[in-house]
Amino acid sequence: MLDCYDIIIIGGGVAAASAVLTAKNRGKTVAVITNGEETSSLYRAERITNYPGLPAMSGKEMSEVFRRQIEENATDLIRGRALNVMPMDEVFGVAVGNDFYQCRALIIAAGITRENLYPGEGEFLGRGVSYCATCDGMLYRGKTVAVIGSGHEAAEDADFLESIGCTVIRMRENGKYEIKGGLKANAVVFRGEEQAVDGIFIIKDTVSVTRLVPSLVYENGGIVTNRDMSTSVPGVFAAGDCTGKPYQLAKAAGEGNIAALSACEYLAAKK
Repeated sequence: MLDCYDIIIIGGGVAAASAVLTAKNRGKTVAVITNGEETSSLYRAERITNYPGLPAMSGKEMSEVFRRQIEENATDLIRGRALNVMPMDEVFGVAVGNDFYQCRALIIAAGITRENLYPGEGEFLGRGVSYCATCDGMLYRGKTVAVIGSGHEAAEDADFLESIGCTVIRMRENGKYEIKGGLKANAVVFRGEEQAVDGIFIIKDTVSVTRLVPSLVYENGGIVTNRDMSTSVPGVFAAGDCTGKPYQLAKAAGEGNIAALSACEYLAAKK
């Protein structure tokens, strides 16, 4: 792993594969952050018949083609869930589980994430609600926090928070929770019972692209981009389904190519 990559790409589908190939051809170091291909909507498609240059095949087969291209051409493939992106002067920091990576430009190619938020989750995100124990855990050292989530990652984050001195209340992800507070979140309600806490960590399989980067503009079902795939945040580009309809592979591949070219131009201008 490099100390700082030229470009980090969040996503593992056709837009990410297109961006990786273009960025590599421009001589850039590229890390790709992605979950397993089986988590994508493409992977579950029965048959794809309209992608130029490839015969009709199942979504699973096509996903595997794109993943092989990413594996063979990325500087590093980081398997995991990108939790949030933090602009830091001339670089961006990306939290993945309990790890942290840096880059000079970022491409979001994460597809679409349809999520149902708990009541109060969106309202208090960044004000007592966090998706990243590594990023925000030290803010709650010696305090009481709730960890909502199931599986290995939630357990690992809960263990980490306990190791730094937090009192941790562990809650299952499939519960129906409500988050309450004033200036910040200070309670979780479950089955009519209210539990007072100082902070709440919600551990999900995916985080909506709208919540990855502060100040990212999002309209009509997608990230707002210019024709060069630049977003409202300098140095951040977006491609594929996360930029909105139409949700088509050919469109995603083209946008991935443009995003990578634009990211390379951005890096050149920063020298």
